[in-house]
Amino acid sequence: MTTVIVQLPDPRPTAPSERRFARLPRPPRGAPPGRPALLHLGPGDTAAFGRGEPGRPPAVPIPDPGVSRRAGEITAAEDYWRLSNFSATATYVVENLEGAGEHVKVAPGRLGAPVPFEISRILLPAHGEPVAFKVFAPQHAYLDAGSAESDGECTVSPFALDPTAKYFLVLLALCEPRLRSPSAAVVPGATEVVARLRELPACRDLSRSAVNYHIDYLVGSKLRLRDPVEPADPGGKREELVALALRFDLVREEHLVLLPPRRGG
Repeated sequence: MTTVIVQLPDPRPTAPSERRFARLPRPPRGAPPGRPALLHLGPGDTAAFGRGEPGRPPAVPIPDPGVSRRAGEITAAEDYWRLSNFSATATYVVENLEGAGEHVKVAPGRLGAPVPFEISRILLPAHGEPVAFKVFAPQHAYLDAGSAESDGECTVSPFALDPTAKYFLVLLALCEPRLRSPSAAVVPGATEVVARLRELPACRDLSRSAVNYHIDYLVGSKLRLRDPVEPADPGGKREELVALALRFDLVREEHLVLLPPRRGG
């Protein structure tokens, strides 16, 4: 039974937008196009990756001089996989390709680090730009709706947010830069939120003071931040809101359709 699929690095040239994720040799001139090579692993199977040693080619070859000969190993489990980092100096990063910047770091020498993502990309430091390959785990299993119900009082949701409410749009506009690019450092200010939402019919009369009111409402009533920042530091208040919302997936990429289309794409 196959549980994990490894997509071997593509030796073909990558598109300009993807060159930061892959740095591999070009195929022979005139080579016909083909599908990505896949490696199927069953429970307990392992696949080594790296440059390879004389007479011992790895299952996942990465012919980059900056990658160790025996860089690491993937081990398939039932519905997830583990990553071992055999490097003495390099940290590997596993990105969740279905998340908004969610990732795990696997430190040098770490063995059997569990990876919980269904669709992942492993990034390895290389001689120049990072190299990468993908790993696909089985679809995760979840409880059926209502299967966990029991007698007694109902559980109250700790974060009851209404995606149709104006405060949610304000929160979404605050989180948008980091949803689109996890490396974005600056959280929008009230003026930027007003400009971002003004094209929506429900927000045509939105003002800076109204945005700040919604932020205070989120902080004090909806998300109830335990350690409120100083009133004189509105930027810190926005930072805490965004951090909490993204940490618990209260605002997700799928919510971005609620915002007006961005100008210029």
